Amino acid sequence: MLTHILGYPRIGSKRELKKACEQYWSGKISKEELQSQAYQLRLEHWKIQQENGIDLIPSNDFSLYDHVLDLSLTLGVIPQRYQALVDGKSSKELDIYFAMARGYQKEGFDVVACEMTKWFDTNYHYIVPEFTKNQQFYRFSNKPIQEFEEAKRLDIITKPVLIGPVSYLLLGKEKEKGFNRLDLIQRLLPVYIELLQELESRGAHTIQIDEPYLVMDLSAKERAVFQEVYQQIRKALPALQIVLATYFECSGDNLSTTLSLPVDCLHVDLVRCPSQLGDILDQEAFVNGTTKLSLGLVDGRNIWKNDFTNSLSFIEKALSKLGEERVWIAPSCSLLHTPYDLDLEKDESVLTPTIKNWMAFAKQKLKEVRTLADLTKPQLFSSLASILTENQQAIESRKSSTLIHRPTVKSQIQGIKNADFEREAPFALRQSIQKELLRLPLLPTTTIGSFPQTTEVRQLRANYKKGLISDEVYTQEVETEIKKAIHWQEELGLDVLVHGEFERNDMVEYFGELLSGYVFSQNGWVQSYGSRCVKPPIIFGDIERKGDMTVRWTKYAQSQTSKIVKGMLTGPITMLQWSFVRDDQPRRLTAFQLALAIREEVVALEKAGIKIIQIDEPAIREGLPLRKENAPIYLDWAVKAFRLSASGVSNRTQIHTHACYSEFNDIIDSIADLDADVITIETSRSQMELLDAFAEFKYPNEIGPGVYDIHSPRVPTVEEITTLLEKALTYIPLENLWVNPDCGLKTRHWEETEKALKNMVGAAEALRAEVGATVK
Repeated sequence: MLTHILGYPRIGSKRELKKACEQYWSGKISKEELQSQAYQLRLEHWKIQQENGIDLIPSNDFSLYDHVLDLSLTLGVIPQRYQALVDGKSSKELDIYFAMARGYQKEGFDVVACEMTKWFDTNYHYIVPEFTKNQQFYRFSNKPIQEFEEAKRLDIITKPVLIGPVSYLLLGKEKEKGFNRLDLIQRLLPVYIELLQELESRGAHTIQIDEPYLVMDLSAKERAVFQEVYQQIRKALPALQIVLATYFECSGDNLSTTLSLPVDCLHVDLVRCPSQLGDILDQEAFVNGTTKLSLGLVDGRNIWKNDFTNSLSFIEKALSKLGEERVWIAPSCSLLHTPYDLDLEKDESVLTPTIKNWMAFAKQKLKEVRTLADLTKPQLFSSLASILTENQQAIESRKSSTLIHRPTVKSQIQGIKNADFEREAPFALRQSIQKELLRLPLLPTTTIGSFPQTTEVRQLRANYKKGLISDEVYTQEVETEIKKAIHWQEELGLDVLVHGEFERNDMVEYFGELLSGYVFSQNGWVQSYGSRCVKPPIIFGDIERKGDMTVRWTKYAQSQTSKIVKGMLTGPITMLQWSFVRDDQPRRLTAFQLALAIREEVVALEKAGIKIIQIDEPAIREGLPLRKENAPIYLDWAVKAFRLSASGVSNRTQIHTHACYSEFNDIIDSIADLDADVITIETSRSQMELLDAFAEFKYPNEIGPGVYDIHSPRVPTVEEITTLLEKALTYIPLENLWVNPDCGLKTRHWEETEKALKNMVGAAEALRAEVGATVK
């Protein structure tokens, strides 16, 4: 019974990858130094897996930025706007790679980045491939070969990991009309097969091909493409052992297609879809065949310890039908989505031993995979009996712990009434009242909330957390930063200001620290995109607001200006999605607990005189189930959770929300049901294409489509922003249009932020003049 993993965290135990990339981008280290650091991380990860007894260790799961972008470079899918960087500059591969991820604005070049969006229903972002009707594919990068050879030189024969050709096309976008990107498969496949053949010729006897789209809603044509593609791959590579990996959901009505594909091993996610094991074992043709089954039993997306007793019941069921040679053990998906190592959590005041004993991070999950395989072997069982007993005790301890349940919270949930989900009046009346009260100009300008976090600000928070400075000193320093930010925004000419969020480490972690039911890690970092790492809070019990969370900072900011300052909060669905969530109750109940806590803060801000309150929900689409049949139930409670958080205020208070990297076409009615007075969204990388859904739906409320990409260091020109605003006006009535960046500015530098915002304000003012609007 073999053990394997689908992928390992890339960033390193101390976020070495993040630091190396950012040093390279800033010119502090060379390309060779960056690549050396990346190699050291790969070497470390392979050795950790080897030491923990993993039989098939993956390669090509490492990435400097994103694994989808890696495949685009490998297959030569480089949009035309980057060709000037490509032509005659083969040594510039890394520049092209990062230009596609982040944009490129130097050496006379000025090209925008590729679009970025969420990887299925996770908080990981990938770079979206761009396809044209005459798209050609060719081998541009040899990354999969190079990394296999690196491990081979260490006497480790890895299992190279590649995104499958069908899922790769489906992950991308057509950048012109008149074709379907799946029609490109016969051009892509020869290059893909050539890559597989070279890996095999180098000694790769097993290759993992990820086809996550096999758990999505597929048309008959798409299923037929899967069958045709894998027939061709098998014909070209009859001896290669192919592991086909699916994850994040059940195969559902794609099961017969999936089981018919000529592969050697099928991996399924039994954490997200435990029922599919029975469905597969009910298929006589599969049971009587030779295809191996990889059981994804260890949760690759959460931090709770595996219940060995429960997992062993699945293994025994599979063994009884398939036998030991045909059953493999693995995590449910790549461990990319989990923190690196629980042993790094040393401070018991942050993560208590009791709660820590309920958890497993990526390194511990390796051991869980190995232990599950060993527990099935009679000759090893007795030596592992104590480990099984300890595991059972940890599972039972969590179930019965008094730390988890709060009667007052459960009573609040039971007391929710239908009226708690509704504003006092419909939007049209609220809009009239708010326009009279707020007296903002047409095309009001604002930002999404956060400003650049300097080293000094981060050090200030760190010193305060360590007790090195007093409350008084900390408050004075934060107020100084807020005051500077307010006056800076006034000088720029922004209409609605923000306090800058200098007191916040992270938009979810900050609030989690002020709520009951949360705990935190010191080193539980996971990659969100590129060098952006987040440290998700951990929801272990019932949620309750302990006191004001943002009021004093927002009140202070408002006291420094006659302009309106927005209150800034994170919404309940984003708090849920961007945390590691307890798995002992329905997510809906946890979302409502969060909504009640946020609602109390919204009401407190209104009482403090704050006239605009933004409740960010960038993750609302991220939580959408992957199968359409399951979407209505989620959307019902997700929308209710937001409305519960936002509906405790009067008509005079304007509620904003923000959603980034979301295509809303299929859920636009639910976005409208949020009933936020203003929604701001990411649209710059898509050149306002995401507004199609709002226009077709005739979205009634106000919208702020992002006019420049904050995930890139490049500074947009006034003309560029003006063009985007003019496009936006073809979708949105002038009186409903706001002007803002795509997202918060926390990750940017002050110099580029000032230039970009100046250009944004300049574009808005120019367009106001053009349409004859008078600034009040």
